[in-house]
Amino acid sequence: MTMEEPKEPLCGFINVLKPPGMTSAQVVGFVRRLLGGEKIGHAGTLDPEASGVLPLMVGKAARLFDYMQDKEKAYVAEIAFGSATDTQDAQGTAIRVGDAYPTEQQIQGVIPSFTGTIQQRPPMFSAIKKDGQRLYDLARKGIEADIPTREVTVNRLDYHGMTHKRGALLHVRCSKGFYVRTLCHDLGETLGCPAHMRFLLRIQSGVFTLDTAYTLEQLKEAADAGRLEDVILEPSIALPHLPSCDVPKALYKPLRNGGKLPWERFPALHGTKADDGAPFCLWMDGKLSAIGERVGDVIKVRSWLGQ
Repeated sequence: MTMEEPKEPLCGFINVLKPPGMTSAQVVGFVRRLLGGEKIGHAGTLDPEASGVLPLMVGKAARLFDYMQDKEKAYVAEIAFGSATDTQDAQGTAIRVGDAYPTEQQIQGVIPSFTGTIQQRPPMFSAIKKDGQRLYDLARKGIEADIPTREVTVNRLDYHGMTHKRGALLHVRCSKGFYVRTLCHDLGETLGCPAHMRFLLRIQSGVFTLDTAYTLEQLKEAADAGRLEDVILEPSIALPHLPSCDVPKALYKPLRNGGKLPWERFPALHGTKADDGAPFCLWMDGKLSAIGERVGDVIKVRSWLGQ
């Protein structure tokens, strides 16, 4: 009788197509159950009624969140003119109405003022903390908080035509921390017609795109067939922008033991951004094993992914 070798812990990303009506935490819970309780987190939340790309980090891949490439997001959104809501989306209560509906030319005319680096005031119904409390908790108690504006970046904002019921379709490419529903609200304010976000679909989050995302039904089918591990993407997929280097075999043991490695033994990193202190990927046996950084003449491990 032979003993089975211990199963290697899962580590990587699952690109999920989140359906509307579920919170990001509920999606995490659904996939965690499919994986038998594996540690999972999401790389950037989506509002419950929004749908689209929701990357999940499995196992030690959660340690890579801070290194992922600038976390640029892309969305398709529908703005609805005629009413502003307290949540700035279709789930809220109307707080102001108006019928000065803008024309296509007027919408296109104000779009340039919402592109580039701009100041945005986050909505009250958001997870941002103020004096230790979530803004949405304060909002539900009827408490108004003074929310400062913050700098965000809109790399591209395109108008894609009018929709039914006084709506318009927008395509947005933006930085992390940007609220598309606030964009819709602010567009209405600028155009003199109250507005809110009727629909939101995230089509990109960093390197993860809509065309490679799995529905929850597809993940369930894969789990039933014993193939769920096949949809887990290698952790390195989120780090194409980082310098990378194979660890010499003679340094495997010191690396696993948390020792400092001599910088001179890694000539492939010399002359890269790693020279100036940027993080880099360290590989052992064809697998991403750690994120390292140069400190003087040695390499220190910032995040360990190996066994």
